[in-house]
Amino acid sequence: MNPTPEQIAHVDAAITSRKSVRAFLPTPVPRGTIEDMLRVASRAPSGTNTQPWKVYVLTGTSKSELSSKILAAYDDPEEAATHKEEYAYYPTEWRAPFIDRRRKIGWDLYGLLKIGKTDKARMHDQHGRNYSFFDAPVGLMFTIDRVMQQGSWMDYGMFLQSLMVAARARGLDTCPQAAFTQFHRIIMEHIGAPPNEMLVCGMSLGVADTAAPENALVTEREPVAGFACFLE
Repeated sequence: MNPTPEQIAHVDAAITSRKSVRAFLPTPVPRGTIEDMLRVASRAPSGTNTQPWKVYVLTGTSKSELSSKILAAYDDPEEAATHKEEYAYYPTEWRAPFIDRRRKIGWDLYGLLKIGKTDKARMHDQHGRNYSFFDAPVGLMFTIDRVMQQGSWMDYGMFLQSLMVAARARGLDTCPQAAFTQFHRIIMEHIGAPPNEMLVCGMSLGVADTAAPENALVTEREPVAGFACFLE
């Protein structure tokens, strides 16, 4: 059955309206809604149907206590220095155009927040908002079994995208956050994850605060001609 123009528009809108939201309202998200989104996202493809994702959903006290633990470590330079990521999310050598894109989004965000280039204290505080889930009512932690290899991490990305699109379909917003990976030891102990699991990332989920200046940020995308080659 061919989709109608309206169906196409709804799917496209859910995808294209997704962005990283960095300020949320305290509006609760019902557990049933979260379960529905996870059920939809679980239809993401994975090699030989391995389904390598595992999700820990934090709300209320479990979320606030985790935030307090991480922020205590983050705000202590000596303690923070003892926490390192388990895997390299970013390249060790930055090149154009990737470094240019990274710098632009950073300064665009700080510009909206009126944070100057020399204002290290405010930069520190803004980055620290990651660990309070940007005040979202729901925090998610994603883990993967250590036996899984690179292909399963590709599968995981499709699962995360599916979850974020499912959130948009329900009028909710998200922020996927690799910032949590530095503090994986604190997180894994808090959520009770077994040693065979590795933290992939975290995510904030909730209703966007549309009045927050940082949520006005819409990142640029390359035109199709800039990244696609059509061979005939």
